[in-house]
Amino acid sequence: MRILGVETSCDETALALVDITPGRAVLLGEALASQAAVHALFGGVVPEIASREHLRRLPLLFESVLERSGVAASSIQGVAVARGPGLLGALLAGVSFAKGLALGLDVPLVGVNHLEAHLLAAGLEQSLPLPAIGLLVSGGHTELARMDAGEGAYPEFVILGRTLDDAAGEAFDKCAKALNLPYPGGACLDALARLAREQPALPKSSSLFSPPYVDNDTLDFSFSGLKTAAMTAIQKQPGLRREALCSVEEALADGRREPELARFCGHFNMAVAQALEIKTRRALERHGDARSLILAGGVAANSLVRERLQALAVELGLAFVAPSPDLCTDNAAMVAHAGGLLLASGRRHALSLEAIPRGRAVPADFVAAC
Repeated sequence: MRILGVETSCDETALALVDITPGRAVLLGEALASQAAVHALFGGVVPEIASREHLRRLPLLFESVLERSGVAASSIQGVAVARGPGLLGALLAGVSFAKGLALGLDVPLVGVNHLEAHLLAAGLEQSLPLPAIGLLVSGGHTELARMDAGEGAYPEFVILGRTLDDAAGEAFDKCAKALNLPYPGGACLDALARLAREQPALPKSSSLFSPPYVDNDTLDFSFSGLKTAAMTAIQKQPGLRREALCSVEEALADGRREPELARFCGHFNMAVAQALEIKTRRALERHGDARSLILAGGVAANSLVRERLQALAVELGLAFVAPSPDLCTDNAAMVAHAGGLLLASGRRHALSLEAIPRGRAVPADFVAAC
């Protein structure tokens, strides 16, 4: 079954074609237009600009993905679209485009939970041993979920814990912005943190910041306190902030010349990684039948987070599953993959499908496939 995936939940416009067969998913082609350079001018995503860019780029990307995959539009057998959570205007652009395609091609339409698609993304590359504990860490979300085999091809998800305020990725980006590091700041901050870890003279454990919101028995997260602590520390050490918005290369050069900058980033990175590790360990201890730990989302590409979560899985004798870096960020391949599993499980949506913004639960309002 050839499924076209449409992803417009934030600032990445992406389309992908995936061929889904029982137990196997093959990426046939994808096309992506990043808006990072546009939003970098503002230090973060501007929703109105993101929506307009999606509308402008979607038709061109559709032609591109067909050309790259060597597939005719008439051979598409289903359309999957990220319907939420995300920026409402951005989601509406993708949902409207997907509805038009499904109607024009006379193929089934299915709306995909963007967060579940992230947790299933590694299934494009390897099998996912279930039951599993999944940790999704991105710019907008930080969640722990239990994943069990469902009645069909699509797993069942139960949310165990979520962020109460800022997501981990948002905390990274806000801290980087306060340092005047280039957008998206999380990757640059991680690169600077690696410099600190490579220098033996600098401590490798956190002392400037404590892991946030861990002195409790919940599986929820909170990073607002850590973000505030970082802002306060930057105000007390104004030399940490770059005088002007710099490039990644300039930031790394500064980190080599000024060890305190790399050290600061290293401590912040460690505090986030420790909080994620502590809560994930707690979830795994409470769900002793889990066979694997699945790490997903944009922050899954963070070197320290990935290292510590993999070490945790090895310690507990579990399989560690994480997608390649290209599948960590928002992408249409994961949407097509998740949509294909939903359709194979007999679930689809009517053309009345609604986009679901961040802050609202994504409903399971499927209709039976014909």
